[in-house]
Amino acid sequence: MKQTKKKVSKLDSYFGISKRKSSVKIELLAGLTTFLTMAYILIVNPNNILWGGTADPRFASVFIATALGAFIGTLLMALLAKMPLAQAPGMGLNATVGTIVGGAMGFAYSYGNAMVLVFISGIIFLILSIVPSGRNKKGEPISFRERIFDGVPKSVRTSISVGIGLFIAFIGLQNAHIIGDNQFTLVELVPFNNPELWARGGMACCAAVAIFGLVIIGVLSHYNVKGSVILGVLAATILAIPLGVADLSILGGKVPGISWKFWENIASFFTVNSDKSVFFSLFNGGFTFPKNAFMTSLMIIVSFSMIDMFDTMGTVIGCCKNANLMDEDGKPINYGKMMYADSIATIAGSLLGTSTVTTFVESGTGVSVGGKTGLTALTTAGLFLLSIFLLPLFAFIPSAAAASALIYVGVLMMKNVVDIDFDHVKNAISAFVTIITMVLAYSITNGIGMGIITFVLLDFIIYVVDFFRSKKDDSVKPHLEITWVTLIIFVLFLIYFLVPTVF
Repeated sequence: MKQTKKKVSKLDSYFGISKRKSSVKIELLAGLTTFLTMAYILIVNPNNILWGGTADPRFASVFIATALGAFIGTLLMALLAKMPLAQAPGMGLNATVGTIVGGAMGFAYSYGNAMVLVFISGIIFLILSIVPSGRNKKGEPISFRERIFDGVPKSVRTSISVGIGLFIAFIGLQNAHIIGDNQFTLVELVPFNNPELWARGGMACCAAVAIFGLVIIGVLSHYNVKGSVILGVLAATILAIPLGVADLSILGGKVPGISWKFWENIASFFTVNSDKSVFFSLFNGGFTFPKNAFMTSLMIIVSFSMIDMFDTMGTVIGCCKNANLMDEDGKPINYGKMMYADSIATIAGSLLGTSTVTTFVESGTGVSVGGKTGLTALTTAGLFLLSIFLLPLFAFIPSAAAASALIYVGVLMMKNVVDIDFDHVKNAISAFVTIITMVLAYSITNGIGMGIITFVLLDFIIYVVDFFRSKKDDSVKPHLEITWVTLIIFVLFLIYFLVPTVF
């Protein structure tokens, strides 16, 4: 018993668990919760990258690359940054890789070409994270990525956590088919009065599973039951079985591409240059690009860099703010180390054969359980490694069940709306544009970009008007809040939004 206490004490000391007012039990539960809401990426990522899905002979290899990329990225977040955030190949970015390989850019890019583009963007992240760019108020050196953080207007920064909360909830509502598409209004509530949708495994059944899970989470949270989120997800999974939302055949290893024979998958993965492997594919002709593809490749790298940089920034701000892990200047603690973890993970992911590894918004589910230290991330990392051997087990949990946790996180993150300055129109408009664009454009990066552009335009025009007014009225004091860093970010986003990807 004494030996156990000593081990726990060392663990506590290393991660600062008691210091952040958490416990080992809470951190382990938080890590498990984060993993359960992220496990879908193990199957979705290979499907998004490979046009043939499970029929592609490389499916198992991309699955392993996904698991290992998530493991390495989340492990770095745990041991280097000691923060409760998890990483994995990012959604949207993986679909972009799929379109590149599929020829949608107008060039026949090979899989290796795509990985080289991801690799270069990772190198750019790392350089921006390492190269110093002055010092902060305490006299400590800061990197370019930290300088970029400081250049984001405060109104946009304070709205990011709210936007991400709604974005996470929207993802959950869509995953559960509670919200679906409509050719006239774009989105609509699932028509519960349609009997066909209540057929076994139908959209109404999926919606019922998520709503049931959300209600369970809400009731348990009301009574302060520890692990309420994971209990809600598990309860929803149980309900999903009779409704046909959870596929029992997955556990039987009868679904193509999802097998218990992990030893075969691992052997194929580490066989370099095999038709079944993507490991080290960037060295298999990856640096030989199609003719006249330079400008297109350059813009793809810029897009990868912008998306990962601002997606990570937004996620880190949102999750850390919800966990009260911010310093006195409103910046997430250990921000620089998190950026190191992010950039190194992207480089490692490209070598393994997967798309850009980035910090996941689903980390907010673990934070909502109470996760505040690197032990949460370490737990999630361990489960991603374990998933290589137990793929069918983790693939069994339906996205509709996990969606209940995502919706609940949206509820929790909405509380940050009180921090937004709605008294000044300039701040109110830029904050609103950030939030609404993030949700409706389905992109953290697009939300931050539109918010910054709106703020800069408003601030500049107001400054010019006040400048001329001050010539006639001494009481008018023109004030420009735009810094040179903000201006650079503004220009970068104009390039990102306006310059064509294909030349």
